[in-house]
Amino acid sequence: MISYIEHPSPVGILLIAATDNGICGIYFEEHKHFKGKDGWQAALTQSAAAQHLQRTAQQLDEYFSGKRTEFDVPLDLAGTDFQRSVWQELSAIPFGKSVSYAQHAQRLGNPKALRAVGSAIGKNPISIIVPCHRVIGSSGAVTGYAGGLERKRFLLALEDIAVN
Repeated sequence: MISYIEHPSPVGILLIAATDNGICGIYFEEHKHFKGKDGWQAALTQSAAAQHLQRTAQQLDEYFSGKRTEFDVPLDLAGTDFQRSVWQELSAIPFGKSVSYAQHAQRLGNPKALRAVGSAIGKNPISIIVPCHRVIGSSGAVTGYAGGLERKRFLLALEDIAVN
């Protein structure tokens, strides 16, 4: 069962979703790949999922206020093995740093899989915590973001990452 909360942030309302195992989604309003919350329930109980949601909301608030550079909430990532490997590598990009899509494919050991890597990055279900916003174009341009380019620019500026 997936539980969720809607949480205000400087980039709009975030829909944070969790199972008892961990956070399984952070979606922006008008998120490109969000399929809806059919079958989800509002987090009203003291379940493990509700605790994950509360802790994540607190850590996101700390991130947006400049007090947090790393997250330590459990994640419950659902995707193909390839997608999970791409998302795992995203988590290795440190706060305040960026990589290009080509560099990310290289880091995965498969530089020819650039399109597949880009597609997997775009389908990352856990925005901000799995920092797909830290992947930029080879020229340093802000490209592709399921939450919208303005949100990506905001997150990059928050982390003091220079872009074109």
